[in-house]
Amino acid sequence: MRIYQRFIQYYKPYQFLFFMDLFCAVIVSFVDLSFPQVLSYLSKHLFNQGREVIYSYLVYIGLILLAMYIIKYFCQYFITTWGHIMGARMESDMRRDLFEHFHKLSFAYYDKNNTGEMMSKLVGDLFDISELAHHGPENLFISILKILGSFTLLMLINVPMSLILLVITLLMVTFSVYKNLRMKSVFRDNRVKIAKVNSRLQDSLSGIRVVKSFANEDFEREKFGLSNDEFLLSKNESYHMMGGYHAWNSFFEGLLYTLIIVLGGIFIADGSIGLGDLAVYVLYVNVFISPISVLINFTEQFQKGFAGFRRFTDIMETEPDIVDKKTAAPLVSVKGDIAYNNVSFRYHDEYPVLDDVSLKIKAGRNIALVGPSGGGKTTLCSLLPRFYDVTAGSVTIDGKDIRNVTLKSLRNAIGIVQQDVYLFDGTVRDNIAYGKANATEEEIMEAAKNANIHDFILSLDTGYDTYVGERGVRLSGGQKQRIAIARVFLKNPPILILDEATSALDNESERFIQQSLEKLAENRTTIVIAHRLSTIKNSDEIIVITEGGIRERGTHKQLLENNGLYADYYNMQFEGLE
Repeated sequence: MRIYQRFIQYYKPYQFLFFMDLFCAVIVSFVDLSFPQVLSYLSKHLFNQGREVIYSYLVYIGLILLAMYIIKYFCQYFITTWGHIMGARMESDMRRDLFEHFHKLSFAYYDKNNTGEMMSKLVGDLFDISELAHHGPENLFISILKILGSFTLLMLINVPMSLILLVITLLMVTFSVYKNLRMKSVFRDNRVKIAKVNSRLQDSLSGIRVVKSFANEDFEREKFGLSNDEFLLSKNESYHMMGGYHAWNSFFEGLLYTLIIVLGGIFIADGSIGLGDLAVYVLYVNVFISPISVLINFTEQFQKGFAGFRRFTDIMETEPDIVDKKTAAPLVSVKGDIAYNNVSFRYHDEYPVLDDVSLKIKAGRNIALVGPSGGGKTTLCSLLPRFYDVTAGSVTIDGKDIRNVTLKSLRNAIGIVQQDVYLFDGTVRDNIAYGKANATEEEIMEAAKNANIHDFILSLDTGYDTYVGERGVRLSGGQKQRIAIARVFLKNPPILILDEATSALDNESERFIQQSLEKLAENRTTIVIAHRLSTIKNSDEIIVITEGGIRERGTHKQLLENNGLYADYYNMQFEGLE
């Protein structure tokens, strides 16, 4: 019921369309039910009259029937057109809600879930749901009206034959319900398997350059083939079940017609039903069986849509673990004083990454974090914008616990430049402007100049309108990095995090970008994660972090004089030790 109630909520904005759809369905059902009645009436009261009488009424009868079918045409048009539009709008609303909910979920959710599977839920599942949203109520409503109406009229023609018809119909319904329950799990499995196919596809195409560089196309084909074959087996199972389902129901329909012929012959022989009444009875049996067939075919659509909506609901009911408190206030007039107070953190109930770490950074200072991989440097920085929440302790900015301020204001106050730069599909201008949505052309160009990339952009064929390609594939690593820096210049945050921003670049690119980063860091509280120690010599303080916590801290000169872990790292890089 919880899932049904959530599903019904999406009809609320479209109540007029929904009820008009049902109203038109009533008209269509009425027209379909009235034709056999018109034929029965004419057979008994008009067609047994003389030629002149028949001719005199046929024109009026033809006009009335024509008017009925013109009305049915407009109603059917509304049902097919606006009914589908209603379903498409509901699908759009669900897609919007799901997309927005994806953006509310923290990094912890994305650590455990695959992008391809999420795309499958956003696209494939919702299409089946929209078809269910349109055809579900309409098919049910029309079918129930036709079944009840036609059965009532069948009872008026011949009670015994109609009761036998009812028994066969109840057997069909019982069989359908039984098969339905079995098909539910199969269609749910279909959804899981196609999500895995999408996941494998997305993973392989995203890493296509790695695949080709290792000449691993055959390996990727094999991996994709396994997922594809699993989906095929799941589909085969569902089609076997559907085949038996539809074949048995077709058999039941044939049994109904067989009984009508046999029983009709018996009742004609004993005079309890006339030949004309039997003809009308057969017409009503067609009206009676047609909606049953629609409902039987609808079960496949229902199971697909319901399985998709259940997966949709599972995501929508996943509560974001990092949200604003009700009492959260915006972070304003940020100076940039940062404090980590007895901070501990672990990922997904695993071993602790940080354990009782305390650290204070004064506003405007440049702090560098160095140490072995896995020591917790990136994790420490990820806690500041609340990409993750601390397991214990607290993080404050200007003395305010970051859990007591709004996420939007907190993240607006922090600029991040990472080693792995992500550029969006679009132009150079679009990617720089991502740092400030309403930026002017002058502001974008000024940010590019500060990042030492303006002249390069102007050298491109279409300048700032140059298309960068998916993930910026048409640009070099240094060029992408400088665009990312320009993006942060445009954002102009009081706090800056540089996460190994130059470690993947050549020496020349590093020199240009280091100049840009130094300019970017001026008058900002800056935290630098670096493996290239040459880039952090001038930091106000260098902190060495290992799995055991903070091991050393001081200036570059002080740490070299201490001849400790930092000195070892430095000597390994600059004295050629192997």
